[in-house]
Amino acid sequence: MKDKIFIDTNIFVYAALKPRAKLDEKKHFQANILLSSIQELNVVISTQVLNEFYNSLLKYGIEDRRIQEKLYQIIDVVVVTSLTLDTVIKSWEIKRKYKFSYWDSLIIASALENDCSILYTEDMKNGQVIEEKLKIVNPFNR
Repeated sequence: MKDKIFIDTNIFVYAALKPRAKLDEKKHFQANILLSSIQELNVVISTQVLNEFYNSLLKYGIEDRRIQEKLYQIIDVVVVTSLTLDTVIKSWEIKRKYKFSYWDSLIIASALENDCSILYTEDMKNGQVIEEKLKIVNPFNR
């Protein structure tokens, strides 16, 4: 059985937006490489990721219809889980113990709750292991 991985919002956002600078070009390219293999991976995301993606693209002036099309493309190839009260409570523990932001702690709690072994994100320390179960990997740190 393949390991489960969790992909944070920023990876999807970089893949969806047209690059505006050299750094963005690199991240856009690397995000798309990771996401191109998404069907071979066992990917989990939470409803939080969907909501953050929607909100981020709205800020860039992308119209609702296009954002929803992109969201349906994501939903078709990943497992989407809902946030529960247990997830929220676990995020408080993660926040206290590891000093992450609340929103990052909620992502981590969702990944742990779904038995993911890798969390792809740019927002946290590359290589850090949470609860001896979840490794944070920054796909742009290469």
